[in-house]
Amino acid sequence: MQISVQMYSVRDALAEDYQGTVGRLVELGFAVAEPFALLERRDDLVKARDSFEIAFPSAHQSFLGDDDFTPVLEAAKAVGVTYLVDPFWNPEEWKDEAGVASIARRLNQRAQQAAAEGIRVGYHNHAFEVSSRIGDRSALEVLAEQLDPEVVLEVDTYWAAVGGADVPALLSTLGDRVRLVHLKDGDLAEDPAGQLPLGEGRMPLPGTLAASAGVDYGVIEFDQYAGDMFDGIATSLTYLRDRA
Repeated sequence: MQISVQMYSVRDALAEDYQGTVGRLVELGFAVAEPFALLERRDDLVKARDSFEIAFPSAHQSFLGDDDFTPVLEAAKAVGVTYLVDPFWNPEEWKDEAGVASIARRLNQRAQQAAAEGIRVGYHNHAFEVSSRIGDRSALEVLAEQLDPEVVLEVDTYWAAVGGADVPALLSTLGDRVRLVHLKDGDLAEDPAGQLPLGEGRMPLPGTLAASAGVDYGVIEFDQYAGDMFDGIATSLTYLRDRA
């Protein structure tokens, strides 16, 4: 598992100095990072990749709506993205089988379009995809069984725990479908203000990391953090390296 960082964590710094912020992540020791707002920041990301020893193998960008998918694929290709991940879809559609089936169809269709560019699409969960139950399973598990083999999942382990999952068991159930995980820690409340560096909160990290051993990328992320964000990221990176 290669360690990455979700650039949303440093969104405030990026807004002030995009290139300088990417440089700080490289100085912390990151060789890969996961950007958000891929379409909006395409040119900034191409410039950063040319300026620093960093790559962007995964990226967040909404693409499950009815907008033209071509510009998204062009941006992903320009930036060097392999895993193109939709970070959020309407919670109302996760409440029943018909809604989940509709999401699966959209993902499968986008996967066919992306395959020609050598890109795999995926979905990133929050808490509601796990807390929503269809029969005796989470909506996320129901989705997984309807996806074409080319579609991946990026499991946000923190939000899965907030949604009530036994995270190591969920990762085991989803199996090789999971190619990326988001790694966070904190108080496991719905309010992200209680998030903490890895090892300082209530996440079952040893079991989570063991169950994530076969994924391609483990992505450090903070939705919020009361301390210095770069210090929090550095602490999380040290935690993972010490347990590699």
